[in-house]
Amino acid sequence: MNIWLGTIPIFLLATAGAVVLLQRRRRSGLTLLVVVNVAIMAGALALVTVALTAGPASAATEMATAPPTGSGGSALIAAAIAVAGSSIGASFAVAYTGSAALAAMSERPEIFGRAMVVVGLAEGIAIYGLIIAIILIGKA
Repeated sequence: MNIWLGTIPIFLLATAGAVVLLQRRRRSGLTLLVVVNVAIMAGALALVTVALTAGPASAATEMATAPPTGSGGSALIAAAIAVAGSSIGASFAVAYTGSAALAAMSERPEIFGRAMVVVGLAEGIAIYGLIIAIILIGKA
């Protein structure tokens, strides 16, 4: 069983306990919950600090002697960048062309078809990025 699924009952019990505590002792219960939250936050910050200042793991030396497995990870990162960049570019293009098309259609409703073609061409940018990502993943 996944560890995260196992913690769901614990979180539900903690939430129910917090609700009961706040109903019975409103002021002192709130103070207690704030103190518990601050303690959990301090523990999380300490854990992050230890993780960021830790040295390399012992498996890193074994990985250094292993032969390289290829550039599959780089191709996946490049595919993600291609999809993200093309999607962001398409969103800007659709935003500008869509607002201009709506403004033009409000004055002349008969140009609906031509305006939608321009918006569709702007959406094609995202499809091109997706095609590039598929090609890159295929080569990974």
